[in-house]
Amino acid sequence: MMKQLNTKDSFFPVQWDTLLSRAETQQNVEFTVKDVIADVRQAGDLALKEFCEKFDGHSPETLEVSQKEMSQALRSLKKDELKSLNVAAQRIRQFHQKQFSKITKNWKEKKNGIVLGEMITPIERVGIYVPGGLAGYPSAVLMDAIPARMAGVKEMIMTTPWPQGKPNRYTLAAAKLAGVDHVFKVGGAQAIAALAYGTESIPNVDKITGPGNIYVATAKRLVFGKVGIDMVAGPTEVVIVADDTAQPDFIAADLLSQAEHDPQAVAIVISHSAKLLEKTQQALKAQMEKLDRQNILVSALGNGGYVIQTKNVVESIRLANEFAAEHLELQIKNPEKYLKGLNAGAIFLGNHTPVAVGDYLSGPNHTLPTSGTARFSSPLGVLDFVKRTSIASFDAKALKRLGPDIVKLATMEGLTAHGSSIEVRTKTV
Repeated sequence: MMKQLNTKDSFFPVQWDTLLSRAETQQNVEFTVKDVIADVRQAGDLALKEFCEKFDGHSPETLEVSQKEMSQALRSLKKDELKSLNVAAQRIRQFHQKQFSKITKNWKEKKNGIVLGEMITPIERVGIYVPGGLAGYPSAVLMDAIPARMAGVKEMIMTTPWPQGKPNRYTLAAAKLAGVDHVFKVGGAQAIAALAYGTESIPNVDKITGPGNIYVATAKRLVFGKVGIDMVAGPTEVVIVADDTAQPDFIAADLLSQAEHDPQAVAIVISHSAKLLEKTQQALKAQMEKLDRQNILVSALGNGGYVIQTKNVVESIRLANEFAAEHLELQIKNPEKYLKGLNAGAIFLGNHTPVAVGDYLSGPNHTLPTSGTARFSSPLGVLDFVKRTSIASFDAKALKRLGPDIVKLATMEGLTAHGSSIEVRTKTV
């Protein structure tokens, strides 16, 4: 079912390069998405309602979900369901509160007549996209809305698909619990267009966050510049580096947990132990027979499932680092030894820390960079919901002291008006 590779094979470098270029081989849907965006910009709510009928199978009278409906969804949860949702919300809130307190402080210093500093202010209005076509994702609501609220965002606008006109009550309950201000029953690229440009019902926002399929990701990329975005996410990924201390049943379960998300999901296990890899594949087949979403699992593992045998743990870590996965599990002895400089969106250490703990309630955000972008980008956090404004103030003596250097630099660049703006002030001092 999963493709088997071995670093000892002479053709492995070519296979590996193909695997690393995963982001470049995604389907080109840009023309379709551009048409959707144009329709929403031109026809507003009317276009959104037509798209709801076309893609979600319902014709909504109103696009916005009422606060009453959200409260009803919250009250409809069983006691244990509400408890688990509250545990997740509390842990996510605590983690992002610590993050906020450490890295979002205003600062200002004065020295020799010069005041310099930074002012940290929250983004005013944020759009949160929550997937809902293949499944409901209350966890995605908590992961986006809680850090936004922690950062001080004034207004949160959420959009989510409404398949066959039926709400996902868990998603609505999470929105109510997290303090989302407005929820709209619109999904897909059309929802991104509405958040970026606004319609009669949906206000335009300053930044859009949240995962989605390739149409949603493409729409986010196309509207960037009109609004900010968190990232352009590809299909979900997990890489598991394992040694002889790992449990085949655990590895198989974790591969399946990512594969069930999406037919395009990527699930890779890397190990120098041929025996472990063989047992993992046996466990995979046994577990898979008992799970739901069989079609998705078969497609994901057939297209993006890989078993890679290496020479040793060091080579396994090197490959994982090059791949820069969204999720990286280190089911190896002394995993902390290999952490420094390791590329991944999130790293899960040891046999008892599957990706699922991060998906739901460990605390750190589960909106993560994919397709190798973990080499230069970070998980969603409070910093994504604030902006930094620099502050500078020179008194007359400070400008007199540094003015000649500014004039010289301006002259070097041929920008004489820049130099004049200094000279007109320093001549009078």
